[in-house]
Amino acid sequence: MEKITHKTVGVNGINMHVAELGEGPLVLFLHGFPELWYSWRHQILFLADHGYRAVAPDLRGYGDTTGAPNNDPSKFTVFHIVGDLIELLQSIAPEEDKVFVVGHDWGALIAWQLCMFRPDKVKALVNLSVQFFPRHPHLDLVESFKAMYGNDHYICRFQEPGEIEAELAPIGIKTCLQNIFAFRRPGPLYFPKGKGFSANTDGSTALPAWLPEEDLDYFVSRYEKTGFTGGVNYYRALKLDWELTAAWSETKVMVPTKFIVGDLDLVYHIPGAKEYIHNGGLKNDVPLLEDVVVLQGVAHFLNQEAPEEVNNHIINFLNKF
Repeated sequence: MEKITHKTVGVNGINMHVAELGEGPLVLFLHGFPELWYSWRHQILFLADHGYRAVAPDLRGYGDTTGAPNNDPSKFTVFHIVGDLIELLQSIAPEEDKVFVVGHDWGALIAWQLCMFRPDKVKALVNLSVQFFPRHPHLDLVESFKAMYGNDHYICRFQEPGEIEAELAPIGIKTCLQNIFAFRRPGPLYFPKGKGFSANTDGSTALPAWLPEEDLDYFVSRYEKTGFTGGVNYYRALKLDWELTAAWSETKVMVPTKFIVGDLDLVYHIPGAKEYIHNGGLKNDVPLLEDVVVLQGVAHFLNQEAPEEVNNHIINFLNKF
């Protein structure tokens, strides 16, 4: 890990912290919630050892990236995030017309949008966990999840500024992160109002085998400084995202793509997700989709839980280009 270099790059009005290692074609790694650049530690080392330049920023509102107005969720739309990334690439790799992109969770959502808005910047995409969500003409994602799961679903509970932060505060940063990373049920994640997140762990509070204490401590050290608001703001901007992306309705993702998901991933078990992924829906919306991989016995944080498998799938795909 000490080989990884760190720097701060001014982009789009914020100061973006970037971790990188290696030389060669650039691979941009985009993390999810509640994660950081550090979520890609296994992939950074592996890709750098195999002739690539691995670049993993802390996204807007996360970790050591500073300057985002956390008190204003409207500054966390997909357009802000994609804009940050385009300016980052222009700053750190002005000579590269196109780069590889690997995304997970919210990073996958952002990667889909990046490829939809700026396919000219992406050579190929590997997305983990979160499939493409075509824009519904009448329902934003918050209302869609509310219709499926009710008001206690975590996406619905995240909407009111300050509310979930206040509810999580007594639980503590470390316990919250530990519980989220340990979540392995394929069903939905609920935050029942007034019951606290600990109600969702089925009594299991042990660290998952893939997350040593020292790795958890790194995440904790950063979230103790920033809190969860920056990451939660991505969910709070979902309704605005829906409004602003109307011009891209029915637009297809025209980038060579590989999609990887764990069979225990809660996103994979959203009603209709498997049918969409495997029965032609995803291929229709992502015409250059080349492969779908389902990892057995693996849950949501697959790039950390099954790094060797994920690394091999990534490198085999990127080496085609």
